[in-house]
Amino acid sequence: MEKLDFALIIPLANEEEGFDMLVTAIKKVFCQLNCGKAYLIVDNASKDETYNLCKNMAEIDNRFVLVWAPENRNVVDAYLRGYKEAFVNGHEYIIEMDAGLSHDPSAVPTFLRSLTEGNDCAFGSRFINGGSVVDSSFKRLFLSKFGTWLSNILLGTRMADMTSGFIGFKADIVKIFLEHKFKSKAHFYQTELRFLLRYSRYIEVPIHYCSASPRVSKKAVLNALSTLFYYTFNRLRLV
Repeated sequence: MEKLDFALIIPLANEEEGFDMLVTAIKKVFCQLNCGKAYLIVDNASKDETYNLCKNMAEIDNRFVLVWAPENRNVVDAYLRGYKEAFVNGHEYIIEMDAGLSHDPSAVPTFLRSLTEGNDCAFGSRFINGGSVVDSSFKRLFLSKFGTWLSNILLGTRMADMTSGFIGFKADIVKIFLEHKFKSKAHFYQTELRFLLRYSRYIEVPIHYCSASPRVSKKAVLNALSTLFYYTFNRLRLV
């Protein structure tokens, strides 16, 4: 693959324990591709040494950039701040992923390949051929599959996975959705983004998802339902 100008945006909160593993995996991808930048977004939700670890990494390796964002109110703010930083710095391709290695950085080349083959959006999918889910709780798996089914019915989308947070875009698409005021305050933002971009040139990319976290707050579920029903009757589109 030719050398590409791409950025990873990675919100981090209380990731001290797995930080070294995350950085090692990202460096491996950067070395493989001989390019890449990682924007590490940290805010007041993080109570451990994550900020200092990110700061030290940014000081010794210019492929990593610390984005301190104390103004963030929720995880959606963290994602959008990351996109804004990467866009302002002129990266051609921008990929979002989680910090806890539930997303495997080794899939990044597949995302980039998809974006250089005529697609504006590449959405990670656990539920297509080649994708998988490992060590996820029944509750989380059920919410993901049920959420995908319900969203496709109510929103008219046709994706196999409407809730994954491993996604990538060309910069011109990022510019468009940065101007949108998202209704989601939690992880339903991933579904909202897919819905708003449903008419774009997109492809679903198989990913391997690994998560041991069963926690989904009641507040997040209520916000998801509110946002879902809003868009059921307000068929907005960004492209």
